Amino acid sequence: MTTTAPQQKAKERSLGQSQFSVAWGQFRKNRLAKTGGVGLILIYLMALFAPFLAPDSLSSYSTTDITRFQPPTPVHFRDPRTGALTRPYVNKFSQQLNMDTFVNEYKATDEKCPIYFGVRGASYKILGFIPGNLHLYGTGNEQPGCNVFLIGGEALGRDLLTRTLYASQISLTIGVVAVLLSTFIGLFMGALAAFFGGITDTLIMRLVEVISAIPTLFLLILLRSVFPQNINPILVLYIILGILAFIGWGGLARVTRGQLLSVREQDFVSAARALGASDNRVMWRHMLPTMTTYVIVTVSLAIPVFILLESGLSFLGIGAVEPYVSWGSLLAQAQEGGLSSLNSRPWVLIPGFFIVFTVGCFQLLGDGLRDAFDPRKRQ
Repeated sequence: MTTTAPQQKAKERSLGQSQFSVAWGQFRKNRLAKTGGVGLILIYLMALFAPFLAPDSLSSYSTTDITRFQPPTPVHFRDPRTGALTRPYVNKFSQQLNMDTFVNEYKATDEKCPIYFGVRGASYKILGFIPGNLHLYGTGNEQPGCNVFLIGGEALGRDLLTRTLYASQISLTIGVVAVLLSTFIGLFMGALAAFFGGITDTLIMRLVEVISAIPTLFLLILLRSVFPQNINPILVLYIILGILAFIGWGGLARVTRGQLLSVREQDFVSAARALGASDNRVMWRHMLPTMTTYVIVTVSLAIPVFILLESGLSFLGIGAVEPYVSWGSLLAQAQEGGLSSLNSRPWVLIPGFFIVFTVGCFQLLGDGLRDAFDPRKRQ
C-alpha cells in the first residue's frame, strides 16, 4: 500500500516532533482533560484573588451581633412596592433571642442595604506583596446587620463564602507543596538506592517498608501529637506539610529504584561514565530525566490525594487552626448537632463541594496526561 505525499509529510512531521509535542497534541484532543485543566485554573485563580473576591470586611468579620450559622442572605433586585428593577440590596437583619433554645436567631427587617461593586474595605496583599483594598462587592455600611452572606454564615457568625475563599489558599497550597516535597524526596532516595546499591539500597528500602507498614491515619495522628497544640498557627501549617511529605515519598522511591536499575545498565549511562562524568551528573543529568513523563502523571494524580489527607486532618481537628482555616476544618462544623442539624443549615456542606470539584478536576487532568504520554493510546 502506497502513501500519498500529504501522508508522508505528516509522518515526517510526527517523527520530528519531541515527546512532549506529541503528548500535547494528544492532550488537546481529550475534552474531559481540558475541562479538568480549565476547572483547576479557575479554582486556583479563585484562591489567588480570594481577598478581592471576598466581601468587604464589614460584612465578613463583623464581631457585632454574631449569629451562629446565619442562613444565606436573599439578594433582591426589585422594589417591593413598585416591582421595578433597582440596585441589588439585602434587608438589614437583627437578632432575636429564642427563649426556648436560648440561641440568637436571624430576623430580617424592612430596612434596605444596597449592594455596591468595587467597595473599598480592609487592606490585603495578593501573593504577599501586591497591596490592595478593593473588594468585589459589599454594602459599605458600617451599621450592624447590613451583611451580605451569599452562602450563609459559619459557627462564629462569619461569612462562609469569605472563609471558603481563604480556606482554598491553605488547602490548595498544602496539597501542591506537599506533593512537590514528597516527589523530590522520593526521586532522590530512589535514585540513591538504584545508583549506589549495596547497604544504601538496603537501608532506604527497609525504611520505605517501615513507613508503609504503619497505617497512614495512625501515623498522621502520631506525628501531629508529638507537637504541642498551642504552637504558632503558621508553624502548624509547616508541620502538616512536613508530615504529608514524609509519609508520601515511599511509593515513588520504589518505582524510581526499579526504573533506574534498568536505566543504569543502558549504553548512554556507560558512555557518560567513560567520559569522566561524576556520579551526581550521571544521576541528575542522565538517569533521572528518564522519569519525567512518569513524574508528571504521578504528581497530577497525587495532589488530590494530599488535598483529601489535609482535609481529613483538619476535619479531625489536627490540621489548620485559627485564625487559618482549610476546607476540611470548615466541613467539620457540619457535624455539630448531628445529622438532624443539616436540615436546618445545609449550607455548611458547601466547602465539601469545593473539595469534590477540585479532586474531580485533578483526576480528569491526571487521566488525560496519562493517556497523552501512553504510546499505546496514540493513533
